Amino acid sequence: MPDELLRPTIGAGVDMSVRPWRLMSQTYVAFFGGVIASTTIAFLNARRLGVDAAKQRLILLTGAAGLAAVIAVFALLNTDDGVTSGLRIAIRVVAVACCLVQLRIQRPMDRAFQLRGADYGSLWGPGLAVTIGGAVAEALILVLVAVAL
Repeated sequence: MPDELLRPTIGAGVDMSVRPWRLMSQTYVAFFGGVIASTTIAFLNARRLGVDAAKQRLILLTGAAGLAAVIAVFALLNTDDGVTSGLRIAIRVVAVACCLVQLRIQRPMDRAFQLRGADYGSLWGPGLAVTIGGAVAEALILVLVAVAL
C-alpha cells in the first residue's frame, strides 16, 4: 500500500494550461445573473481547478436546490402587482447564498492553485455571457411558473 505522505497533491490531475477564475469574482455573477449563472461558472471553474467529480456533482446539486428555492420564493412572494423589489432581493439572497456554498466546495483546490504561483484567468468575457444568459433563463423559468400559478 503506497504511503499517503508521498502521494503528490498540488497539481495532480490538473490541466495547467487553463487558468481558473478568482472565487470571489463568482459572487458578482451570482448577484447579477442568479443561480443558473452562478452554478454554471462554479461548475466550469471547479473543472479548471481539478475538483473531483463528486464535488462537481455537489456543485450542480447545490445549484438545482438553489433554483428550486428561487422558484419557491417566487411562488410565495409573487403578487398580482408584479415583481416587487422585495422579491428581487429575496431571489438575489438565495443566489448569493448558493454561490457561497459552491465557493466553499472549490476552496481547497483554489488554495492549491494559489500555491502553484500562477495567475488567475479573467472572468470578464465568460462572466458577462453567463450572467446575461443565466438571468434570461431564470426569468423565463419564473415566467412559466407565474403562468402556471
